[in-house]
Amino acid sequence: MDNFDKIAVIGGGSWATAIVKMLCENNSTIGWYMRSIYAVEHIKRNKHNPNYLSSAELHPEQLDLSNDINEIVGKYDVLIFAVPSAFLNSELEKLNESLENKVIFSAIKGIVPETGLIVGEHFHQLYNISYENIGVIAGPCHAEEVAMERLSYLTIACQDEKKAKALSKKIKGRYIKTKVSDDIFGTEYSAMLKNIYAIAAGIAHGLGYGDNFQSVLMSNAIREMKRYIKKVHRMKRNINNSAYLGDLLVTGYSVFSRNRMFGNMIGKGYTVKSAMLEMNMVAEGYYATKSAYKINQENGAKTPIIDAVYEVLYEKKEAKDVFEKLTNMLD
Repeated sequence: MDNFDKIAVIGGGSWATAIVKMLCENNSTIGWYMRSIYAVEHIKRNKHNPNYLSSAELHPEQLDLSNDINEIVGKYDVLIFAVPSAFLNSELEKLNESLENKVIFSAIKGIVPETGLIVGEHFHQLYNISYENIGVIAGPCHAEEVAMERLSYLTIACQDEKKAKALSKKIKGRYIKTKVSDDIFGTEYSAMLKNIYAIAAGIAHGLGYGDNFQSVLMSNAIREMKRYIKKVHRMKRNINNSAYLGDLLVTGYSVFSRNRMFGNMIGKGYTVKSAMLEMNMVAEGYYATKSAYKINQENGAKTPIIDAVYEVLYEKKEAKDVFEKLTNMLD
C-alpha cells in the first residue's frame, strides 16, 4: 500500500488547517475531514477557515472536503489525525470504515482521556494498527507561524523510516524544514509533557515570577521530561534535539502557546472552567496533566513540576503556595 499520494487530514482546528496548508504546497489533492458543514462550505467559497487561522489562504481546488469522516477515511490511505485529544475517541466512534492497512500519523499533542494512552498506543491497542504504520508529527512549530509562512521545523517520526521520509517529503517546503526520527514514543510523550510544562510557565508568569525563574523552570523541565520518558520507553535519544527541547521551549515561551495562556490565567486566579471559556480553545495540557500524573504513580520518576501543576488544577490547591514550595525543589 504505502500510497503517500493519497493523504487526508482529520480535524478542523488550527493545527489541522496549518498541516493542510503545508501539504497543499507539494500535493495535488488533499482529503480533509472537519465536523462543521458550515466550515466546509465556507472554505469552498471563501478560501479560508472561518474559525481558525483565518488569515491563511487555502486552495479549495486542491481540497477534497467533507464533514463525513467515513467518506474521507474510505478514500485515503495515509491519515493525519489533528483533533484535540479530548475529542479523538468520539470522532473514532463514528467510524464504520476500517483503519486496517491505513498509515496513521498523529499530530495530536496529548493523551486520550478515555484510555490514558498516547495516540499511537491508542491506535495500536484499540484498532490493532501495527507500530510500523503509526507515526508522529512533532514540533517545534506553532500553527500561527505556519499561517504567516515563517520558517518552521518539524520532526516526522515512524519506526518505518521509509514512511517517515515519504511524509517528510510531502510536508517540507519554502518555509518548512523537516527531519525524520524512529522515536515515536519519545516524540509523542514529549509533545504531551511540554504542554504541562507550558502551563507551569504560564502559572509562574501569572503569579509574577520573572524571566530568571522561567529559565530555571525550563531547564528543570527538560531534565524532568528526560526522566519521565526514560521510564515509559527506554531507548537511545538526545533529549536536546528540536523535537524534545525545541518543542518545550517554543511552547513554554511563545505568545501563541494556548497552554501557557491557560496557565497564566490560572496564576492570575481564574478557575479552570472560566479560563477555558474565555480562551475558547482546548488547552491540551489540562487533560495531559491528569494522565501524566497517573502514569507516573506507577513509574515513579521524580516529577516535581508535573506534581505541582496537578495539585493546582486537580486538587484545587492555591497556586501561590504550590509554586512557593516548588521553587525550593528546583536547582
